[in-house]
Amino acid sequence: MSVARPRFYRDVLVLSGVRGYSIVLDGKPLNTPAGSEFELPTKALAEAIAQEWRDQDGKVRVETMILTKLANTAIDRVAGNRPLAVEQILAFGRTDVVCYRADGPAELVQRQASAWDPLVEWLRRRYRAKLQTISGLTHIAQKDSALRALEAAVAGRDNLVLAGLHAAATLCGSLTIALALIDGQLDADEAMAASQVDEDYQAERWGMDPEMAAKSAVKGRELIEITRFIELLRK
Repeated sequence: MSVARPRFYRDVLVLSGVRGYSIVLDGKPLNTPAGSEFELPTKALAEAIAQEWRDQDGKVRVETMILTKLANTAIDRVAGNRPLAVEQILAFGRTDVVCYRADGPAELVQRQASAWDPLVEWLRRRYRAKLQTISGLTHIAQKDSALRALEAAVAGRDNLVLAGLHAAATLCGSLTIALALIDGQLDADEAMAASQVDEDYQAERWGMDPEMAAKSAVKGRELIEITRFIELLRK
């Protein structure tokens, strides 16, 4: 459970500098949790993050500031160890949810195929990464050629995009879905649906558990904000 702290500032401003845009709280530059300078490449993203800070009413609730968290991750974690960040993202490609299919019931098999086959084909055409799929509980090792293609698709991204890609892959359990989201092939709702084929099928049959429904709602909001984060980087 996150801990809210009292709001400790009144004014939030965005300043333009030599290396980008910074955010100032009551005249003091905002830093990351690790103490690094909080600098952003686009004014649009800086203004959106500044608005997150303005929207904190009485208490600062970090869990509501998804854009801020993504930027902090890029600056504090990705920038300091890009190879590790790339490897963590690629791990979702090695065990991608879209590659593991049910062998029944027939309706679920069809739903998975309808949702995931087009994404597997898109990944092959877009990045020349041909993933292998399997039915049942057996593990499948992806070919080295596919993993090299995925690495090329990931490693060329800048630190901020890598942070968004990692967050999306973690939420979806899928590098394929995350890449499709980052590239605009899927919107947030479509990525959400693609990542929850099994859960939605089970909910239709047995009902949605309230705890799972709450987790899904949080996941949906975060995917929307990740999409927004990437869009703001391009403005």
